[in-house]
Amino acid sequence: MFQTTRRRLAIWYITLTAIVLVVFASAMYIYVRSTLIERIDDTLNHVVEVVTRSIAIDRIDAPGIANRFEINVAASFQDNSDRLDDDRIDLELFNLGGKLLWSTLKEPLNLPVWIDLDGATVRVSHDRILRQITAPVYKYNVLVGFLRVSHPWFEVTKPTESLIIDLAIGTSLVLASVATIGWFLSGIAIEPVKASYQQLKQFTADASHELRNPIATIQANVQVALSEEPLLPQQRQQLQTIERLTRRLGRLVDDLLFLARQDSSIVTPEFSLVPLDALLMETIEEQQLAAAARGINLKFEIIDPVLAEQDRELDVFTIDGDWDRLVRLFTNLLTNAIQYTPPHRKHPSEINIELKHLTHQNISYLQVQVQDNGMGIPEDALPYLFDRFYRVDPARTATASDVSSGSGLGLAIVESIVTSHQGELRIDTQVGVGTTVFVTFKRAPVTKSYHSL
Repeated sequence: MFQTTRRRLAIWYITLTAIVLVVFASAMYIYVRSTLIERIDDTLNHVVEVVTRSIAIDRIDAPGIANRFEINVAASFQDNSDRLDDDRIDLELFNLGGKLLWSTLKEPLNLPVWIDLDGATVRVSHDRILRQITAPVYKYNVLVGFLRVSHPWFEVTKPTESLIIDLAIGTSLVLASVATIGWFLSGIAIEPVKASYQQLKQFTADASHELRNPIATIQANVQVALSEEPLLPQQRQQLQTIERLTRRLGRLVDDLLFLARQDSSIVTPEFSLVPLDALLMETIEEQQLAAAARGINLKFEIIDPVLAEQDRELDVFTIDGDWDRLVRLFTNLLTNAIQYTPPHRKHPSEINIELKHLTHQNISYLQVQVQDNGMGIPEDALPYLFDRFYRVDPARTATASDVSSGSGLGLAIVESIVTSHQGELRIDTQVGVGTTVFVTFKRAPVTKSYHSL
């Protein structure tokens, strides 16, 4: 239990640190990437500004046409080609019709021309991406052409990819360090809780053990007093009340002692091959009297698996478990079913116990089903059923006789025993219809039947 809590604390440390690191790394990546793009766009804008001023534009005089201009390519780009190529910047100059007049590129891009002063990222091919700015060229406020400036995108991707690798390595190293430190700190944090819990368990075990003898003595004395004659009716009633409360207190002490020993592993289960069908028959027989007193029939059914002729003498209802603990497990389940099943006047109520063989992914299991037609359990109480000392509600418990004698530990003991046997426990319930409890264990290897020996 404490290892699980410690593991959860360490996981919380790692998770919170991972969230902080991911947010920091994402912010760092976005900042660096946007900064690189901004610098490239500033460079492109500067080139546009410089080149635009150096473009030579000639006036064309034609009859009937005023303010007609033409770009003089030869005069405009005499000394800029080599310098721009060294800066990895390419230029393209277009006329008003979008026709390419001059370019530093070896092959034209064949991209449509549109004005974009904010910068755009364009994929030319699967392995070539450019960052571009397209600016208009004016002469005396008359549009005469377009200038497109391109810069390779790898100036952004290359440093950002290196940054991603560096951030991933740094984040992994920090998380590994936090995991180590978190495991160490969670161990320190949980140590006082563990010590307190151990003291509480020891106190519970010691108190339960010490209370057993006085309770047994009180019960014996009360029984002796009840056997004496004559007793006034009021005296007999008081002694019977004392006996009933003493019996209830004795069961509570036994349950507490069992759970304390189970938690502290003072007593380990004694596992052996247990014929589950025989164990259930014995347990049901012991509960027949209590069920009959409430007008309830206990019906037991064994569903035999389909076996080959040579395997019919094999015991297929055997598990590896502790007989005494399994008896206690099914006794608690039957006791709950009996207590919470109201007797019917016309027809007796029934509790159906079913034992069957299951196979899942070539693994054999045995499942015990205890079904009653009692009052059921509210849905909001299901998450707390296995909590110690949890009782559903006073209205529900008041409708069943002797339910008040329960300690609220029965299902906690059931869950503890099932867990120690590596089984599975499931409860299906519906208010006013009844409750069905499913207990599933892994079947032991098939052996010769106990009943045939």
